[in-house]
Amino acid sequence: MVDLSGDEWTQEAFLRAKKELEDQGRSVLLVDTIARPIEGAETVLYNPFELSAYPEGTVLVFYCDTGKETKERLPEFRKKFPDKICLSLRGGRGYWRKTLRI
Repeated sequence: MVDLSGDEWTQEAFLRAKKELEDQGRSVLLVDTIARPIEGAETVLYNPFELSAYPEGTVLVFYCDTGKETKERLPEFRKKFPDKICLSLRGGRGYWRKTLRI
C-alpha cells in the first residue's frame, strides 16, 4: 500500500509507488521545476495548464536541484492542483541515482 499522506518521497519510494499506482491505472509524474531533466528518468516540464489536464488523483512529484524549494512550495502546488496529490522528491535532482532500479 502506497503512503500518499506525506510531503516527500525518496527516489526509492517514488519508483516503488510509481510501479504500484500505474499498475492500478493511476498516473505518477516526476515534474521538473527547473528545466533540467533527470538523466535516465521520465520527467515532464512544469506547465500548470498541461498538468491540470491530467485526471483527478494523478500524483505529481515535483523536483528541483536539492528538494528544498519544491518542499517549501508544496502548499502553492496543492492550491494550484487541488484534485491532484502533490509531493516533493527528497534530495531533488542531486540525489537521483540513475542506476537505482526497482
